[in-house]
Amino acid sequence: MEQRLTIVGLGVNDLKTASDFYEHKFGWKKTKSSNDGIAFFQMNGILLSLYPREKLAEDATVNHEGSGFKGFTLAYNTRTKEEVDTLIEALENKGVKIVKRPEEVFWGGYSSYVADMDDNLWEIAFNPFLPLDDNGNAVDE
Repeated sequence: MEQRLTIVGLGVNDLKTASDFYEHKFGWKKTKSSNDGIAFFQMNGILLSLYPREKLAEDATVNHEGSGFKGFTLAYNTRTKEEVDTLIEALENKGVKIVKRPEEVFWGGYSSYVADMDDNLWEIAFNPFLPLDDNGNAVDE
């Protein structure tokens, strides 16, 4: 198996509301292959997909019910500590739920967390030990 990730799929409670969140709060654009049943956002090298939670669980043959911490987070890394503050302020001004305000963290970085409409956690972080290339890809040398 090749070491790669193609799509991160999020099961969402309301596809239209979730799509609106990513389009209007994060400012991202859906791909042409998006439709009324699924939304895709081209990231740097992978796709983020939004799909109705119940249908995604049905496809995986698991129960769609659940609450609390989902056991994973998504991360958006910045090039500077100041960029974290700027992004969090902009997201807060758009009504995005701030779960954790930006702060220095134990591993030496600077981090904050926000939640989307389905309480999927996004870490907005500056990691001084993990540089980003011109395309925003992490460069772990």
